[in-house]
Amino acid sequence: MSQIDFHYLMPLLILTGGALLTMLVVAIKRNHKIIYVVTALSLIGSFLYLFELRGLQRHVVEPLFVIDGFAILYIGLTLLTSLVISMMSYAYFEQREERKEEYYILILLATLGACTLVISKHFASLFLGLEVLSVSLYALISYLRMRERSDEAGIKYLILAAVSSAFLLFGMALVYASTGTMTFEGIAASIASAYDLPLLMLTGFGMMIIGVGFKLSVVPFHMWTPDVYEGAPAPVTAFIATVSKGGMLGLLIRLFMQVEGFRFQTLVLIFTIVAIASMFAGNLLALMQRNVKRILAYSSISHLGYLLVAFLAGNELGVEAITFYLVAYFITTVGAFGVVTMLSDSEGDAEQLEDYRGLLWRRPWTAAVFTAMLLSLAGIPLTAGFVGKFYILAAGVNTQLWLLVAMLVLNSVIGLYYYIKLIAVMFQQPEAGREPVERLRPSILLASAGTLAVLALLLLYIGVYPTGLVNLIEGLISPATMVQNPSAPLLEAAK
Repeated sequence: MSQIDFHYLMPLLILTGGALLTMLVVAIKRNHKIIYVVTALSLIGSFLYLFELRGLQRHVVEPLFVIDGFAILYIGLTLLTSLVISMMSYAYFEQREERKEEYYILILLATLGACTLVISKHFASLFLGLEVLSVSLYALISYLRMRERSDEAGIKYLILAAVSSAFLLFGMALVYASTGTMTFEGIAASIASAYDLPLLMLTGFGMMIIGVGFKLSVVPFHMWTPDVYEGAPAPVTAFIATVSKGGMLGLLIRLFMQVEGFRFQTLVLIFTIVAIASMFAGNLLALMQRNVKRILAYSSISHLGYLLVAFLAGNELGVEAITFYLVAYFITTVGAFGVVTMLSDSEGDAEQLEDYRGLLWRRPWTAAVFTAMLLSLAGIPLTAGFVGKFYILAAGVNTQLWLLVAMLVLNSVIGLYYYIKLIAVMFQQPEAGREPVERLRPSILLASAGTLAVLALLLLYIGVYPTGLVNLIEGLISPATMVQNPSAPLLEAAK
């Protein structure tokens, strides 16, 4: 590696150094505040270094990584989301007696794994990033060992993640056997002249889709999602729903844009079926839930189905729509779980509908923020979620994906019901004799209420004035920055 390679990889090296420093500080003296500050500074430092890379040309660290505008945007989104979740985690764990310090090491390592995924251009780096992310999540999900469902959720995720990794590895092996290369460019070159995918390669891609589908929790690989969301600590649930899925989706976009996977009708048909099934399964199953975490879990499944509509567009507008929707989804999901985190106590998370009954009268500002987040998830105008959903519809209409567009509209109407149901519970009169709200310490209040206030303002700002974010995305993302392939007829047609 050269000096310029280290320069481009510095955001990831800062995260690695932050994890090592956190480990050393824990060994010297356990102090929750110090560990939290080290973690926050590591994430902030890594994010600020991205500004040094923003104006530079696309750079390849052979043979594993590529750093371009797409990578910088997704790494920045991942780092900011992890920073917000670490702030919520401080407020969450400050009220608990468990040892808290190792949690932040795992957060940094999981963030590092997600960032590695979005810059990968080789199967080896893909699997390395995926395993760093997954192994960290095993421990994060079951971190509260004294909780009844925490160990159960961790074991379920461990077993199913191991199975999905096996499918992914075997799929990589079949693709390698068919093409003789493990780089995305090499695979693209070997199939550039193919009219259709060979059976061996199609089988390999199919097995890889199974592994990726598990991480994205799309149907039919979604069964772990509600149980893991329910058993994991609230901030960890927010991390799984955003950073973990965002990193995997970024990798999927880069791989399929590179190999022009959208030229092959078999793969398009598979993703179309998965998208429609995810929309319906997520929304219909959410209608029957009374646990807020499980409602948001099934909601996340349906939102991944929405994202696949833009993904199947397979052009520049589709990638921009996915990125915009991801930003809106990250803000709303982290905000929603931030409210769950803020209302939780040392005895358990605020996950039942009854915990939110009369919240408007007990905590009006918290109820207002939660309402804004739910309305954004439902796609109501003047929120970031509405603009993101409109962007996805535009991408689908632009490529004439009429069936997927119709299913998206129909499922948006279905999903509106359970979001409104949760809002209605907050507007009900509180139960008589309910205990008064406990006053939080200033440090906890700043980390929780302050974070939620910033997220709510971002939600409304992007919903009212999305131009700034759209211009940023368009400036950083283009097929030319993502693909270096002499034969790219699909992308040229999209232009």
